Amino acid sequence: MTQPKIQGSYTFSRQEMVAGFVFSADTTFEFFYSYGAVDRLASGTFSIKGDILTLQSSKEAGHDFTVKSQSKGDEGYTVRIEDANKYLLRHIRCSFFIGKERYDEVTNEKGEIKVAFEHVDKIYVQHLLFPDIVTLVKDEQNPNKKFVLTLNPSLAQVSFKGIDFTIVDSNAIRCIPNYFMMVDDILFTKQEEETDFAERN
Repeated sequence: MTQPKIQGSYTFSRQEMVAGFVFSADTTFEFFYSYGAVDRLASGTFSIKGDILTLQSSKEAGHDFTVKSQSKGDEGYTVRIEDANKYLLRHIRCSFFIGKERYDEVTNEKGEIKVAFEHVDKIYVQHLLFPDIVTLVKDEQNPNKKFVLTLNPSLAQVSFKGIDFTIVDSNAIRCIPNYFMMVDDILFTKQEEETDFAERN
């Protein structure tokens, strides 16, 4: 069977959501995404096996936050986010794991979360406006209870980790709902004339 080829510009749009790829013959890609006030980008390489298209973004997944400082505390756990853009502080989900049980909290307008748990095993964070693979803040061996985090520039990029696309035919690719495109029937269709990526951004 002939290996399917992907080259050119593919776009998807629904209401306020617009996204697109530019696939090049050298197996590199560029990606743009816009939804409301949120704009995201990605670039990297792609591979094809059968009808499965796999993207390898230049972004390293799971590193959207940096632990600036951490310390032991007496009661409960505190996670605080620092960033010059105050709007970004109140849209961050913190997942606390006690064994297999998961408890989610979202930061307040100051970028803080405080919980009264006596002990948690793991803490993960994820920005709800720029969702991607979660960032691990605390593992089982970490005894600290107070954490100050900063946002990394990678936040606006997309890693595509765990998201595979199916090549429908030479004019369309499809993926299932995922952590940053949570809508049904995501079908990117090829454009007759290649979109100049630089002009779209």
